[in-house]
Amino acid sequence: MKTIYLECNMGASGDMLMASLLELYGDQETFLRTMNGLGLPGVEVRSEPSQKCGITGTHIRVLIGGAEERSGDIHEHGHPHGHEHLHSHEHPHGHAIPHPHETGAHAHTHVHSGYQDICALIMGLALPQRVRKNACAVYRLIGEAEAHAHGVPVEQVHFHEVGTIDAVVDVVGCCLLFDLIGAGRITASPIHVGFGEVRCAHGVLPVPAPATAHILRGVPIYGGSVRGELCTPTGAALLRHFASEFGPMPPMAVERIGYGMGTKDFDRANCVRAFLGESSSLRAQICELCCNIDDMTPEALGFAQEILFENGALDVFLTPVQMKKNRPGVLLTCLCAPDKKDELARHILLHTSTRGVRERLCERVMLSAETTQVETPYGPVHIKISSGNGVRKEKPEYDDVRAAARMHDAPFDTVYQAALDAYKEIFR
Repeated sequence: MKTIYLECNMGASGDMLMASLLELYGDQETFLRTMNGLGLPGVEVRSEPSQKCGITGTHIRVLIGGAEERSGDIHEHGHPHGHEHLHSHEHPHGHAIPHPHETGAHAHTHVHSGYQDICALIMGLALPQRVRKNACAVYRLIGEAEAHAHGVPVEQVHFHEVGTIDAVVDVVGCCLLFDLIGAGRITASPIHVGFGEVRCAHGVLPVPAPATAHILRGVPIYGGSVRGELCTPTGAALLRHFASEFGPMPPMAVERIGYGMGTKDFDRANCVRAFLGESSSLRAQICELCCNIDDMTPEALGFAQEILFENGALDVFLTPVQMKKNRPGVLLTCLCAPDKKDELARHILLHTSTRGVRERLCERVMLSAETTQVETPYGPVHIKISSGNGVRKEKPEYDDVRAAARMHDAPFDTVYQAALDAYKEIFR
């Protein structure tokens, strides 16, 4: 199985994760062209070589209106990421992200955007739907953590515009690279969060900052001997969303190694190291959460299902059951990675009428997964390839086929078959 292992011995931030994944992907020119063509206002994404403790890697720079306006990542500028530009308000307001020419060079530092504004911006980008959904789910984790830290509903959490576009680039860039690499398994080491205190707009906070600590509940972390904030809320949310396991590197035949560099210098290499290779293990743990429900409308159940998917569920399905007192009902089943079970169980309790959630840890046998892209008369289509144990399957990506069929007013089956034919022609 194609596997990514993320080594977070010096924590993690969005730009460092993006740089390490970019080295794994390899085609920097295509990636940068895609990011710079998204239409984000005034944004230019650059990659450049960087060296730490004699190790050469890649550093990502995000320029907004020609200037580097980092969101505050300590790896970049030595002040806390996620605290000066993430805060809550006692009153709701709806300021959206402005275009730079509407605000001047610095006026936008007092403009705020809510989670819905950020998600609307992301969903409007010309990217595959799965990339946009992952990016919104990552931002949701950040918003919920800030809401918890400030004791307000997530709807009242607003993001300072300074750094917001930069953070959107980090999140979207990482989600796109994970998609392009197409690994079937993503794991990470325990996360070094640093120690000490950090000064922000609200005063002096302990490290890890409250938002970061909330996101990393249930994830193995440690303080180590490096003073400062090593793991940012953005880095924490990306790891929490994508990594299915945290621990030692699994047995794997490594093919590529990527180094994502920060700016700040320590007495050790300030980087995220990413490994890409083939893992021989076709078994993994999965958690099954379920509950019986007989007093909810189909609309409310559908909404709960959407919430669970947005927060990292691998699958959610409803099964008709006959319950006590001859009541027809449904069995809601949610499949997720073990580290997601507490968060998703909370969402089930919050968004359904059940008073309890059953959980069961299962072993599953899997095929390895990878993705390639083919050209068809209807445009590019991704092909999902699954293999292992003498089995091999190829399947066109549903979202790509649907989009192409709509664009060309063609039958779904016609586009689907054209994608399969193109794949077979290439790999015949």
